[in-house]
Amino acid sequence: MLDRVRGYGVAGVTVGAVHHASRDVTPHGLSKLTVRHDGAHFPLPGDLFAGQRLRPPQGYPDVFDGLREACRTRGLKLHGWTVFLRNGTLGAANPDVTVRNCFGDRGYPTDLCPGHPDVRQYAVSLARAVARLGVDSVVAESLHFRPLRAERSFVPLGPMDAYLMALCFCDYCLSRAADLGVNATGAREECARIVGGVLDGDSPAQGEVTRAALTAYAGPEVVAYARARSETVTSLVSEVAQAVAAEGSRLVFVDSTGAVKGYRDGLPTPGLAAHDAWQFGVDLVALGDLVPSFAVLAYARDAARVADDVGAYLRSVGKDREVRAVLRPGYPDSDSADRLAAKVRAAKAAGAYAVDFYAYGLMPYPVLDRIPEALI
Repeated sequence: MLDRVRGYGVAGVTVGAVHHASRDVTPHGLSKLTVRHDGAHFPLPGDLFAGQRLRPPQGYPDVFDGLREACRTRGLKLHGWTVFLRNGTLGAANPDVTVRNCFGDRGYPTDLCPGHPDVRQYAVSLARAVARLGVDSVVAESLHFRPLRAERSFVPLGPMDAYLMALCFCDYCLSRAADLGVNATGAREECARIVGGVLDGDSPAQGEVTRAALTAYAGPEVVAYARARSETVTSLVSEVAQAVAAEGSRLVFVDSTGAVKGYRDGLPTPGLAAHDAWQFGVDLVALGDLVPSFAVLAYARDAARVADDVGAYLRSVGKDREVRAVLRPGYPDSDSADRLAAKVRAAKAAGAYAVDFYAYGLMPYPVLDRIPEALI
């Protein structure tokens, strides 16, 4: 596999060190439908998780055996993809560390709350563990709040209603917001009133979620509460970045906003990812002072949109920061080698430090074979 990857002309490979449960079509895998479980795919260092309540489920412990050396002999860098706060196994076993909505529901077993002290300790330990594998960087996915993902809903929730229903009102989030001078209890009550009305038959809100629209719809207290979440995320990312650096590696922060906007069809909603990242507690301006590298999930068919997203990120985090554009070389974003090449050129012209391709195991070989031409 590494020889094939090297033949694409890329500089490195990013391997899943810690991943979430999924069921994937794997066109050139050992099985064509692969079921993945929440797990850390390396032996867990006992000193990092000793006495801690949360520890990642054990996956395949030998994934990284010899991988560092195999990459080095081929001139490839090795990065460790790490899913931090999306873990249904831990959430089901410890529901009190998961997100709690305005109605008091713990209906998000996959979503660990970044405000909970045990979750924050878990994230720092996990970051150190992956960094100790000798990876060139720890690529951090789900190190922020996540959107509402109901498997079934026959209530036509609008984007703002779904956003309000996804806000966490656990004791720790309420306390953090109150410490910042926010009327957290009032915000929770207002969210419950608005969303409860929609669940009872009121018309849902229309249009995208913006601060102005949210203020008009839910009021300033709710917006203030939403803004307060950025302190929770920023401080956690800062702790994780410091932990990774202390182990001799560096953090690449992945903001999932781009995936939320365009994952399904490569046609992202109009607002640029950098402008909407606040919805998940991501303050890119603040993180620009703390994190050396950012990955933009540029899941879009249009090359101009890729360039716009990259440019917006650079303006937010600072021109001296490393911004990597993550592209999908095939369906649903890229229907040809020419389209992929156009997006690579657009990302670089907009200032991207590098372009990454997602994801080797999910793409047919003919699609992956577009990569060398796109990099010319």
